[in-house]
Amino acid sequence: MTVTFVGLGPGDPGLLTLRAAEVLGRADTVVVNRSTCPKQVLALCAPGAEIVDADDRDAAKLVLAAARTGSVARLVAGDSGLGGATAREAEVCAAEGVPFEVVPGVSAVTAVPQYAGIPLRDDATREVRIIDAAGGGVDWDTVAGGDATLVVLGAEGIISETAKGIMAAGRADSTPVAYTAMGSTTEQETVVTTLNRLYAETKGMDTPAMIVVGDVVRWRDRLSWFETKPLFGWRVLVPRTKEQAADLSEQLRSYGAVPDEVPTISVEPPRTPQQMDRAIKGLVTGRYEWVVFTSVNAVKAVREKFVEYGLDARAYAGLKVAAVGEQTSAALVEFGVVPDLVPSGEQSSDGLLEVWPPYDEDLDPINRVLLPRADIATDRLISGLTDLGWECDDVTAYRTVRAAPPPQPIREAIKGGGFDAVLFTSSSTVKNLIGIAGKPHNVTVIAVIGPQTAKTAEEYGLRVDVMAEKPSVSALAEALAEYGSKRRAGQVEAGEPLRRPSQMRRGARKKRFT
Repeated sequence: MTVTFVGLGPGDPGLLTLRAAEVLGRADTVVVNRSTCPKQVLALCAPGAEIVDADDRDAAKLVLAAARTGSVARLVAGDSGLGGATAREAEVCAAEGVPFEVVPGVSAVTAVPQYAGIPLRDDATREVRIIDAAGGGVDWDTVAGGDATLVVLGAEGIISETAKGIMAAGRADSTPVAYTAMGSTTEQETVVTTLNRLYAETKGMDTPAMIVVGDVVRWRDRLSWFETKPLFGWRVLVPRTKEQAADLSEQLRSYGAVPDEVPTISVEPPRTPQQMDRAIKGLVTGRYEWVVFTSVNAVKAVREKFVEYGLDARAYAGLKVAAVGEQTSAALVEFGVVPDLVPSGEQSSDGLLEVWPPYDEDLDPINRVLLPRADIATDRLISGLTDLGWECDDVTAYRTVRAAPPPQPIREAIKGGGFDAVLFTSSSTVKNLIGIAGKPHNVTVIAVIGPQTAKTAEEYGLRVDVMAEKPSVSALAEALAEYGSKRRAGQVEAGEPLRRPSQMRRGARKKRFT
């Protein structure tokens, strides 16, 4: 029976501490205000943990009730040590004799200015004052005088009064000010202005926000690193399953994007498993010289069969293994199998055939090749291997069927221009996405993995803006980031407002240029 108060940090789930993740991973109950908690944080909870939403409820009572049955993690926004609500809830625990501990979180007071590229102190400014302006009533003459950096919290709705109070305390009306809304999240927006222009320049901006006042704001021109990421704030549609998109989505996040994973196909077992059963038996008993994998899904399907039969990577001993490309090769290596053949050029059936050796009866004791594939695979690889003297067993390892349509908000965002970009990793993703969700809006940047996918996209009336230099999802994400970087540089050079593609559609909110 223990309660642990865990600070969530300022908004970026990546700032959660290791200790916080450990507590979440073993808590029986997690009490949280869902409206302010990133979903990535809740993904760290133990599989059987009960998630209790404290929005509009008495959190202290919820915590005490949960503590009677096991360990409790109470998630609080920001740094648990800076919020009065945390102290009050901990006091209730102490009064009831419930043991508690505190895991501090990264404070927004220091994190948000850093995400805006503003150090709170430098060689010329040594003092920092933190002011809570919520509810007004601040004695500005006492707290705002001198040249200390001011960090003002809770000023939403009283911006004008706040600026006037600071100027009345003796600060020049030309004093630099930075107003950062939604700090440390991909919705972050910073306006740099002066005290006398603060209200006019920030009118209508999102909350919550933080105001930094002082000469340290001038550092932003040189130190802004977060909002200048190549795809900062871009909402990118990734038409792949969560399992397939994990690495790609993480790469996109590193560029500042917000990936949305929408599966366009569903992978299912073959209707009749006997063919695969015979193939696995033949693989183990030496029926084949080669086994060829043309997709990660094929690797997964064979691996699942191995698990079913109690086999492991040692069953590949004596076999030659080929993979169509980097992603498929990586899936094999993860299983403990290093492919003998991977095309160095085009990663496709044609690329594989270019490097495939012809059958030689003196060198190859067996001329048979196992090809576990999707039910909709083409015959190009089989005909090419046959021409080289090999016999192929083409086995359906899995079926691909069109996925169910995504939720209505996603469909509306696709057709209405709510996405800044969409990544197409194959021709089938183009066909299936349009089939289940509709055609992307013309402001959406279309990025494709290669020429064949580009051709399919154009056949469906899409304008291709980005194509990867080589056919890999990593190269595709990198190409989109390069496109975003050049686009941003062009807007800056032209003196235009920084606007994402989705903000170019009619009626979209324009992002301020800072």
